[in-house]
Amino acid sequence: MQDYDEVTAFLGHWGHFQQSVFFLLCASVLPNGFGAFSLIFLTDIPSHHCLVPDINLTEDWHQAIIPMEMVNGKLELSRCRRYRLDVVRNLSAQGYIPGQDVNLTNLEQEGCVDGWSYSKDIYKSTIVSEFDLVCSEEWKQPFTSTVYFMGVLVGSFFSGQLSDRFGRKPVLFLTMALQTLFTFVQIFSSSWTVFCILLFISGLGQISNYVSAFVLGTEIFTGNVRVLFSSMGVCLAFAFGFMMLPLFAYFLRDWTSLLLGISLPGLLYLPLWWLIPESPRWLLSQGRVEEAENIVKYAAKKNKVEAPQAIFDDYDSPADKTQANEHHSIFSLLRTANIRNTSIILCLVWFTLSTGYFGLSLNTSRLHADPFISCFISAAVEVPAYITSWLALQYLPRRLAVISILLLGGVSLYFIQLVPHGLSYLSITLEMVGKFGITTGTALMFVYTAELFPTVLRNTATGMCTTASRVGSCIAPFLLKLSQYFKYLPYITLGSLAVVSAFATVFLPESFGRPLPQTIEQIHKRERMKCPFITRKGQSKHVKIFESRL
Repeated sequence: MQDYDEVTAFLGHWGHFQQSVFFLLCASVLPNGFGAFSLIFLTDIPSHHCLVPDINLTEDWHQAIIPMEMVNGKLELSRCRRYRLDVVRNLSAQGYIPGQDVNLTNLEQEGCVDGWSYSKDIYKSTIVSEFDLVCSEEWKQPFTSTVYFMGVLVGSFFSGQLSDRFGRKPVLFLTMALQTLFTFVQIFSSSWTVFCILLFISGLGQISNYVSAFVLGTEIFTGNVRVLFSSMGVCLAFAFGFMMLPLFAYFLRDWTSLLLGISLPGLLYLPLWWLIPESPRWLLSQGRVEEAENIVKYAAKKNKVEAPQAIFDDYDSPADKTQANEHHSIFSLLRTANIRNTSIILCLVWFTLSTGYFGLSLNTSRLHADPFISCFISAAVEVPAYITSWLALQYLPRRLAVISILLLGGVSLYFIQLVPHGLSYLSITLEMVGKFGITTGTALMFVYTAELFPTVLRNTATGMCTTASRVGSCIAPFLLKLSQYFKYLPYITLGSLAVVSAFATVFLPESFGRPLPQTIEQIHKRERMKCPFITRKGQSKHVKIFESRL
């Protein structure tokens, strides 16, 4: 079988066809940026305290009815307690002055039985203030994000297999429709439970849309354009979408208005169905040679080059048809030791990167007093990260690049605990360096993963890896809560995961400068997995036995 890149070399790398598909696929990723992190604002917790009904109290008792508590070394109004209203009413009626005639420390307290009063200084409303997700219900606030990422996890698991079975293009547009429709329907949620159900369905399409667009572009483009698209194109589009989110949130400070604002742009993508083609590589893997040739001939026409009469003659062989009729599933990734070990290591790395990426991104409100500035800073860090990933993919071996960037992110997060309390900006800088490293690693892994698997398994493998990563994103909201026990525990955990993943990456195959594998047989012919720092001369008998089994 001829290599796809060689057969379609007459098209060139950067003609009008490639340019239009490049920018349209990037545009399809923009809503993922502001959709994925809208939870930063939707689930933010406004300042609040117990609601005090409009009853006859003196001004002194109105100000004193909420007790003071020590929080992180500062005295603040209690968020979940108040002095018993009937007791306070009697004391006020008798003319007692709080703090002078009455010792408040001995006064009986009660919960917020009449609800809460929320500050509107930053937001008009969030789902926290809408559904009272505070105090005894506070666990629902991080769990809301977990529900969303659980939807993303399920979508990742099934969309990869659906895409390998039914095509990249149908799954791309199906997941875009799911994301748009159910983001809009969330506006009409009558309870937190209904909101979470709709949020889960919306999450089904979130990363699935991104992965489908990524794989489709990876298979359409060739050479340096493929690297540019996969390392910078879709990634920068996602980052720009993320950077647009604080602008949306700044002007739409009510949670329903924000959901409306981020869902409506999805309608603009309907015409793309007639402009974005199916992947010729996938069509060939299914034995649909004529359809693949039609797409390539159309591309040749748009690029104003002449296409051969028969482009994929070699794909008519019986072996190819047999492979096309053989359907692969996630279990195909476990059949041989080589592919199985590669898959396990990749799942670990993806889990680490996703936990760190979403943990640090959802932590954005702690970077600065203004959440909109915090969100923009967190998003802006991703731009140099993706540029760095593109440069690394251009000039560095994949394995070396991933190991280096994981160590950079992990060590930076470790060092945060060593920063003196008065140097908060240094802590922020280290946290952003950590996010820079993890974001760069995520961009590298999308490309690295796609290069390690053949066409018939590529989307299933990518979907499996993103499924593993979503497990990390599901626990990320609760990982941040570890700071209640030890302030730096989340950073130590993320740093440890990054270092372990860096050492595991040592045993992945190298793919730098090699064509995309088309078949499983080509995977078996590549280099066996081995540690590049162990030479044959110095290997032990046990290491040799291990390699021979792979």
